[in-house]
Amino acid sequence: MTDADTDALNQPTPLGSRNLYAEDTALVDYVDAYGGDGSALNQFGVWIGSEDAREAGRLANRHAPELALFDRGGRRLDEVRFHPAYHQLLTQGLSAGYAAAPWEGAAGGHLTHAAMVYLQSQTEPATACPMTMTYAAVPALTGPLGDLWRPKLISRTYDPTIAPVSEKAGATMGMAMTEKQGGSDVRANTTRAEPDGEGYRLYGHKWFCSAPMSDGFLTLAQAPGGLTCFLVARWLPDGTRNGVHLMRLKEKLGNRANASAEIEYHGAWAERLGEKGDGVRQIIRMVHHTRLDTALAPVGLMRAALTEAHWWCAGRTVFQRHLIDQPLMRTVLADLALEWEGALALGMRVAAAFDRDDEAPFARIAVGLAKFLNNKRCPNVIYEAMECLGGMGYTDDTPLPMLYREAPLNSIWEGSGNVICLDILRTLARDPDAGAALFAEVEASKGAYQAYDTALKDHRNRWAKSVPEDEARLFAERTSTLLAAAILIRHAPSAVADAYVKTRVAGGRGHVAGAASALDTDALIARLAPASSF
Repeated sequence: MTDADTDALNQPTPLGSRNLYAEDTALVDYVDAYGGDGSALNQFGVWIGSEDAREAGRLANRHAPELALFDRGGRRLDEVRFHPAYHQLLTQGLSAGYAAAPWEGAAGGHLTHAAMVYLQSQTEPATACPMTMTYAAVPALTGPLGDLWRPKLISRTYDPTIAPVSEKAGATMGMAMTEKQGGSDVRANTTRAEPDGEGYRLYGHKWFCSAPMSDGFLTLAQAPGGLTCFLVARWLPDGTRNGVHLMRLKEKLGNRANASAEIEYHGAWAERLGEKGDGVRQIIRMVHHTRLDTALAPVGLMRAALTEAHWWCAGRTVFQRHLIDQPLMRTVLADLALEWEGALALGMRVAAAFDRDDEAPFARIAVGLAKFLNNKRCPNVIYEAMECLGGMGYTDDTPLPMLYREAPLNSIWEGSGNVICLDILRTLARDPDAGAALFAEVEASKGAYQAYDTALKDHRNRWAKSVPEDEARLFAERTSTLLAAAILIRHAPSAVADAYVKTRVAGGRGHVAGAASALDTDALIARLAPASSF
């Protein structure tokens, strides 16, 4: 065997530890513009971009959660056991303020949180799920239950011990809503709640329960008075296990570091949250916030995939030239970068609206638009980035297969595409303030590009009176694209806004990545990584 057989010839230098926040010019610009906590994000960016974090992510995915139903004596445990790397990732994320920052009173808390979702998703997205639900549960916890649980949920301490919430330094919250017969139609749920003193006993089956080792779950059940929201604690005040039985762990396409389970309630003790029969209205407070995260997570996946593609192309030589110097490859990378640019602009603008009470109507409509568009764009961006690496991108030696497996998740979770589009139509029909806020946002960018102005006029004329249900996806796609363009026009460099309007709004692009012309590839590719890297 010669040295040539063992040397890593024509392989890019390993990426090593990086600061994912500081090197992301676009992210830093939005955080500065909208008033997020750049100092906290810089610190988090150092950790989540480190080799230690990447190794923890690799281990957490390789060593999947394991279900422990019984102890050696046959006593029920109903526990999930995780690799230490899983706990390490949650410890770091929660201590950085992933779940706490929006509720601590500082300006830009939701924006800072959204940026953390974006950064976390680049290294290990599955562990974002329990932290996201913990963040999102806070506004749904009202009354005396909120007094007990909210301080634990916004604690920056991750405490995985098995103990009642009153004894813990910090707690996590999950949700269990989906049932076999209902899916997104939660009003068809059959789980029942029977009054028992000051609380209720729950009986029934839940088809999906993410993060089943959470300290509590928000759940829906049929009670006297109608479908009602309940909080089910995993561990009762006396330290005993509640009647929540884990039936099996789901074998999923991706999201492998996170456990998802089928569960059954066997007389589980629960406390009512909100009014009787008002379960959907109560739980939607949580869903509204989890949808923000499902709009940002795919942007992080896209960014991670494009970082890999850029790194490979900058360090790989083919036909006596670096890949990144090949004109066609530059067009592909630049075109993919535009998808990420639009998604990031849309996600961060929506997150900023969550921080302002006067922008609540805009947040209500825009979060669905961002979730829809960003998730529909995500899988193809990751696939095309994978193709940039060729065969290497298809192997688990790179993060691209993990990213690709993760790509469909956030489109399905918290309302798949059709559900979101119909929600958008319902919001416009029932909430005039939301529609007015949305169209004020897109109208504010008129005058910079004739193509944008024309597309906006055509949009308003086509759907001036109503949107037929069978056109809901077309309406959502075009509306969210216009909204992303409007934000880029006002905040992004002209090369980005020019190209986005030309290719996404005016239609100057084919149907596959790289099927575009006359892009300022230098300016677009420079946004993918620091200029010194290519």
